[in-house]
Amino acid sequence: MQERSSVAELADSLRRELNRYSPGGKLPSSRVLVDRYRVSPVTVSRALARLASEGLVVTRPGAGVFRAPARTGTPAPGDTCWQEVTLSADAATELVPRAVDASGVLITLAAPPPGVIEFTGGYLHTSLQPEQAMAAALARAGRRPGVWSRPPADGLHELRAWFARWIGGSRTAAEVLVTGGGQSALTTALRALAPPGAPILVESPTYPGTLAIARAAGLRPVPVPVDRDGVRPDLLAAAFRASGAQVFVCQPLFQNPTGAVLSPERRPEVLRIAREFGAFVIEDDFARLMVHTDAGPLPETLAAHDPDGVVVHVCSLTKATSPSLRMGALAARGPVLERLRAIHVVDTFFVPRPFQEATLELVGSAAWKRHLRTVSAELQTRRNTLAAALRTELPELALPYVPSGGYHLWLRLPDGTDEREVVSAALRAGVAVAPGRPYFSAEPPAAHLRLSFAAVAGPAEIAEGVRRLRTACDEVLG
Repeated sequence: MQERSSVAELADSLRRELNRYSPGGKLPSSRVLVDRYRVSPVTVSRALARLASEGLVVTRPGAGVFRAPARTGTPAPGDTCWQEVTLSADAATELVPRAVDASGVLITLAAPPPGVIEFTGGYLHTSLQPEQAMAAALARAGRRPGVWSRPPADGLHELRAWFARWIGGSRTAAEVLVTGGGQSALTTALRALAPPGAPILVESPTYPGTLAIARAAGLRPVPVPVDRDGVRPDLLAAAFRASGAQVFVCQPLFQNPTGAVLSPERRPEVLRIAREFGAFVIEDDFARLMVHTDAGPLPETLAAHDPDGVVVHVCSLTKATSPSLRMGALAARGPVLERLRAIHVVDTFFVPRPFQEATLELVGSAAWKRHLRTVSAELQTRRNTLAAALRTELPELALPYVPSGGYHLWLRLPDGTDEREVVSAALRAGVAVAPGRPYFSAEPPAAHLRLSFAAVAGPAEIAEGVRRLRTACDEVLG
């Protein structure tokens, strides 16, 4: 975070000073800039690269950095009004018009303004990411023979075998496809299993990324309520019967956003109901590597107990490593695997081999297990800190369930509260929180907030964030 801030500050300073140089004039050398601004050579390099990307400077290897020639004027903007007619014409012929809305996902991807505490982030804080281990893995991968050659379309056999062991049961490498992260895998699965206009069953509340994929594909999400033991089998069966859906998307382990774990009694029921209705279950196992130290033994995946090909399994390493290590897998059994493979190949060709090789180096290293132990302990500490602070400072916000895995807490606001006002007031107070509305495919039963504790710097920042949220609630709730 400090390095990114230094780069931005140096870029701003250099941008202000550019008028001192005529077009084509040479800027001071990197060594001079390092001494003048007392920053590292890497910071200088990145700041100059930022100015070059803006077209303000030109870098000439061996010669230096020069102010770019003056621009000769901005061309008049074109007329894009015709696109409104063309794009709206889609809706006239589609049974369920596609709605491309990424707002629910962007909440967790967008960096908050400087000084704002981030309770919205969906990825580990940089202090928790295994940066040294990933860098070492990437360096070792770069020395592997053939690392830049074309990989198999399904993924490297060794990596597919590793994912198969992770998924468990009798899964084999032949039943696994390597994907560019979990979101890519979910997109492929939904495109393969449901035609445009079809209903799909989703947990309620659920991950906004699933809803975004479904609506962009012209699918109709049908909500099935979740409690602290996961999806309710009686309501799942009723939803299959009423909708005619052939797909159910669920997160049986540390569900997003509630944190619920599908109970041992309900797990076989979900598979039985899906088989009864001839439907697929897409199991999004996104948080298995984000278990807390006090969780105890984890339940096996649904896929591990599915010999009949009901489950299409999705998993990813991204949440437990870095947002830029977009490495995941799709696992399926039976004819559906060929359809998944075809869509995956058409969409992406393959996942770049250097990243697959680096992933193999990472998960095979001694540093990998140490990293997972560190993350497990740190997430538990942050969860406990956040839960305790909320109960002390904000007792009017209901916290019905504290999960033993994942990276967030799900809060219910008092009846009648406008969650948008709370979110806005929180941002004014210097803390970013996620509203609950994007997690529901239909009208929500109450107002909610989701607070992530993964992207913050540590317990002290969590305590300060809750203090700021207290200020916001005082403004809105009175």
